[in-house]
Amino acid sequence: MAELSDQLVTFAILAYLIAMISHAVEYALGYVRAVPAAPARELVGAGVGATGGTGGVPAVPAAAAATRQGRTARRAGVAGWAAVGLTVLAALLHLGALATRGIAAERMPWGNMYEFVLTVTWIGTAAWLAVLVKRPSLRRLGLFLTLVMVLLLAFAELKLYVEVVPLMPALQSYWFIIHVSTIVVASGIFLLGVVPAVAFLMRNGYEQGRRSFPYTLARRLPAAAGLERLTFALHAFSFPLFTFAVIAGAIWAEAAWGRAWGWDPKETWAFISWVVYAGYLHARATPSVRRNVATWIAVLGFLTVLMNLFGVNFFFTGLHSYAGVE
Repeated sequence: MAELSDQLVTFAILAYLIAMISHAVEYALGYVRAVPAAPARELVGAGVGATGGTGGVPAVPAAAAATRQGRTARRAGVAGWAAVGLTVLAALLHLGALATRGIAAERMPWGNMYEFVLTVTWIGTAAWLAVLVKRPSLRRLGLFLTLVMVLLLAFAELKLYVEVVPLMPALQSYWFIIHVSTIVVASGIFLLGVVPAVAFLMRNGYEQGRRSFPYTLARRLPAAAGLERLTFALHAFSFPLFTFAVIAGAIWAEAAWGRAWGWDPKETWAFISWVVYAGYLHARATPSVRRNVATWIAVLGFLTVLMNLFGVNFFFTGLHSYAGVE
């Protein structure tokens, strides 16, 4: 089962990669503007049709352009929906990798950093597909989502991988399920939330007339207002889960270590993340704060999550040192 899990992770990365390429094809083809219907041919005199008037000659280029643009639009649509189908396939392979890893370990697959990253990225993908069902017009964001998945999963497979081992004695508690499951879901949705956040910052700049890199990348993205609303909705959903996860962790720490809070590096960075995300929601609800300023706070919040996930495990030593990597 452990070997099958490893193979499924590799296949999932390949599926995400092909989905990303398909999204890139759709993105490159872009939206196709409708061409006005060519005027119908009219019977004209012999001396009129040769030089102008309302004869059939001018209609030919317009009709040809409409045909070409129609073909381009169909190709873009096929590439886009193929990318969605490949993302679904990747998510199924991804889920299979998690399930077989858990069966091999005879526990939930959250015991080290490798397994945690696998789970967080799957939650992000599942949440994205749920958003896509409700709002298909956001499909182009899939290019950025699949890029993030490829990078994180490849990093996990190359740098974080560890063999399947039993759960450490310190983690053998029912609080392991309660605390880690909520922190995984919250982190996965924060991961998804940063995608429309960054897309909004680029698209908002493009709509304001900026034509330098990276704003030109947002030329074919949905309107900035919709991206900003999606960013807020995802963070408003995830923040209470994250808050509960921090509280559950404190209760577990009291039971396991005799103190609810000890400013362990991971506890400290979890608190920093909580403060930053609370600041984002407060800024978003304050009319005097511009939306792009609030969104930058959300991006900063995700950077603190990355620091808590990777930086703390690599650069600090504490009671939460369960990463399984050197």
